[in-house]
Amino acid sequence: MSIERRVKLVEELFDKLELEITEFKTQTKLGCNAGCGKCCNNPTIEASPTEFLPYAFHLFLNGKAEKVLNEINNLETAICYNYTPLSVLDSSKGNCSSYPHRALICRLFGFGASSDKYGQLRLATCKIIKEEQQTNYDNSTNAINNGLYVPVFTDYYMNLSQIDFRLGNIIVPINKAMQLAIEEVLQYYAYRPMPTGFDHCA
Repeated sequence: MSIERRVKLVEELFDKLELEITEFKTQTKLGCNAGCGKCCNNPTIEASPTEFLPYAFHLFLNGKAEKVLNEINNLETAICYNYTPLSVLDSSKGNCSSYPHRALICRLFGFGASSDKYGQLRLATCKIIKEEQQTNYDNSTNAINNGLYVPVFTDYYMNLSQIDFRLGNIIVPINKAMQLAIEEVLQYYAYRPMPTGFDHCA
């Protein structure tokens, strides 16, 4: 399957998820605190390269793929390459410098569920939301138990693996996932013509 086709399928999947999360937020009134980047500041975040194919393709079309790849390869931290702290004194507050191209975990965490050993759906969210939005969190948990639709992690990871079985089944640290996605795009176009309409972009 071509890079363009895989990128389109990932984008369509994430667009669908965005609609589901928006509806879930509307129903539950849950939301991340403005400016909070505590989960983004976690050095153990993992992702699959498939999630970053749209990001890698975007970089390639804008002539930035090799530059970003080089910067990722020379990182001295495991914190996500795209996370930008608002202050060197407090890295728990910040934002994503490439928000439209963020990973699946970044989209789902806080507003998605996983199944426990009994098959019960459990909302995967942070301590901050649980404690500071306790009433909404408790109401959301009850609503999920009573049939409120919530996006499920495994469903979306399965969909990603169907788009690209090889890259969709590799779960690695988030910066490694970006690296592999960028390399995939660069290798794909190394001996192929540029996408239609982008003859002079890279």
